[in-house]
Amino acid sequence: MPDLVLTLVAAIALGVAAHLVRVPPLVGFLAAGFLLGGLQVAPFSGLPELADLGVTLLLFTIGLKFDIRSILRPEAYGAGLIHMVVSVLIGAGTLGLLGVVGAAQVGDWQTLALIGFALSFSSTVLCVKVLEERSDDGSFYGQTAIAILVIQDLAAVIFITATGDEPPSPWALALVLLIPAAWALRRVLEYVGRGELLILYGIVLALGPGYYLFEAVGIKGDLGALVIGLLIAGHPRALDLSKALFSVKELFLVGFFLTIGMGARPGWSDLLVAVVLVVVLVPITIAGFAVLTRAFGLRNRTSMRIGLVLGNFSEFSIIVTAVGVTSGILTERWLTIVAIAVAVSMVVSSVLNGRGAHLASAIAARMPAQDLSRLRPADRPIDTDGYHAVVLGMGRVGRSTYARLQENADLRVLGVDNDHGVVSRLRDQGYDIVEGDATDLEFWQRICAGGFVETVVLAMPIHDSNTFALEQVRAAGFTGRLAAVAQYPEQVEHLREEGVEAVFNVYAGAGVALADQVVPPREH
Repeated sequence: MPDLVLTLVAAIALGVAAHLVRVPPLVGFLAAGFLLGGLQVAPFSGLPELADLGVTLLLFTIGLKFDIRSILRPEAYGAGLIHMVVSVLIGAGTLGLLGVVGAAQVGDWQTLALIGFALSFSSTVLCVKVLEERSDDGSFYGQTAIAILVIQDLAAVIFITATGDEPPSPWALALVLLIPAAWALRRVLEYVGRGELLILYGIVLALGPGYYLFEAVGIKGDLGALVIGLLIAGHPRALDLSKALFSVKELFLVGFFLTIGMGARPGWSDLLVAVVLVVVLVPITIAGFAVLTRAFGLRNRTSMRIGLVLGNFSEFSIIVTAVGVTSGILTERWLTIVAIAVAVSMVVSSVLNGRGAHLASAIAARMPAQDLSRLRPADRPIDTDGYHAVVLGMGRVGRSTYARLQENADLRVLGVDNDHGVVSRLRDQGYDIVEGDATDLEFWQRICAGGFVETVVLAMPIHDSNTFALEQVRAAGFTGRLAAVAQYPEQVEHLREEGVEAVFNVYAGAGVALADQVVPPREH
């Protein structure tokens, strides 16, 4: 019990500290893990299992929201595969140079190749966590990044399976029966209601036909959780299930980030090699993804956002290295070095992505101009000519605002959302909506250049997204009327201080609207 209390106190203390300096709390959780590891505090009983459950649920929820067609786009499979090959070569070359200068004993070419391969993966857990925090997991750049992660994870699973002591069971072929079985699983989802029953059903799906069924036939269980999520993804309640699991998954993932730090016991030389690997390879990883996705027809800013979110090393890096140690290709020291490199890269990536939208815009502005006709259709600038009002964020509040504005026959309204799935569903329902990023300066410059838009409503669920979009509005020179939604009083005050003419408190406004519905107007 003392270890449990100490671990939780360290996690909350450093998590709050990270929040206060405006970096993601997971930076604090990683730091807490390092601190506890340095104090030689062992993970309390059950923490590794909780961490594994968090990762399993994360991959399951990725599947629930992931559009499998994203993998078939050339900017995903092309950039992902080319980057992996180039990363292996660069990683091996970097290690070779460290060996030449005497900073590390790197061994033969097999050691160089395997460490290079291990460090070619980006962290699925961290990347999706960053995307979810900004509500970008359904955006075009977010779906492209996740597609690349899925490709990387498949490569890692193939390697682990191929180098394992035992090949997958012949029964693994029977997993194809999950495709027809998914019909029954989807039907059950219609009858489980909400609340704790929905959460429990989601956990059962992730662990039962997902994790343990795949493990039983010799395939990594996390892949099974992802597959089950993909099979459920088309169901109308898949998004409800993902939201229901959100808090549970987030809590368990704290354990994952703690164990990353607590498992390391580096010497100074190990730490030096790990830091050198991060300093050299992470910027190359970011630049590599940005250059490759740009070459496949994505805009400068989109490419930079993909590069930034994928600029880290993966938990799979540790697993692949451990396989190398077990097979005798690598020494135990490399497992420590790679674990430290993974943790440090996660801290660096979290800090960079805390300012990801700003950084992407600043760097993209200095990149060579692009021919718009050569861009992928999904990533071309949005034409807002002829529209009088734009609603950013088409969730429940955004849709209600859109419908209200549409009642004015003289007002042409455009809805904008960065979630491809939301855009597709609402377009089928007759909404005039496009997929776009409200934090993109080019988007706002387009609005200003058109000269038609008079009113902009910021209805996104994340306050930081609304405030950053507001910065872009100002930078683009928009002079029309601004309105925004907020959830808390301090957010309302902040938006008003920034000059937003109309700010609507979602919770307070809902109460007023309800009162108006139930209390009849008095006659005078």
